[in-house]
Amino acid sequence: MNSKLREKYNIPADAVITIGGMVGIGKSTITNGLADALGFRTSLEKVDTNPYLDKFYHDFERWSFHLQIYFLAERFKEQKKIFQYGGGFIQDRSIYEDTGIFAKMHFEKGTMSPTDYETYSSLFDAMVMTPFFPHPDLLIYLEGSFEQVLDRIRLRGREMEQQTPIEYWEEMYERYTNWINNFTICPVLRLSIDEYDLLNEPESIERILSKIDKQLEVARIAKTR
Repeated sequence: MNSKLREKYNIPADAVITIGGMVGIGKSTITNGLADALGFRTSLEKVDTNPYLDKFYHDFERWSFHLQIYFLAERFKEQKKIFQYGGGFIQDRSIYEDTGIFAKMHFEKGTMSPTDYETYSSLFDAMVMTPFFPHPDLLIYLEGSFEQVLDRIRLRGREMEQQTPIEYWEEMYERYTNWINNFTICPVLRLSIDEYDLLNEPESIERILSKIDKQLEVARIAKTR
């Protein structure tokens, strides 16, 4: 464990921090940067081994329900593993985005049937929205302009994303904005991608750690009231 930085910024060794934000916004970069700085484990989204992702991008209506069920199962297993280890994790996407953004978007746009959406939502509520499900200590929400997000998606170069219409990303961007404005399940730290560059400015990680420290302290004070 990197105890020096953890102690400097008062971040508990058993903290669980989840990174949220648009596709391409830089979740994996900050996940790895924070994990390295704090000596935490990472919980990364398994894109390459996902059996539905390529199919989904070619036919939303056919595969949206299958993809969401797969994500729900995988993230639930990851969440259990994180807390069985006793915390000390940085997670590169929250389980809450699946229902609050993706499944809802496909239902409202008609690419997920009402029956499938009801089945998925009921399963999500039974698994996640209970007093027994361990929620993270902090959600770091990465935000930037739509143009910045689109540039990052293009730079990443994943074929299935390059072939996706811009209108799809515009719709998702707007939904992310609405979602985070109403998110209350755990404390939130909103972080503009203009404020750091971990690839070219590794030292900027300490500015992020300072903000995490302050947000966790606010959450601790709120719990004692």
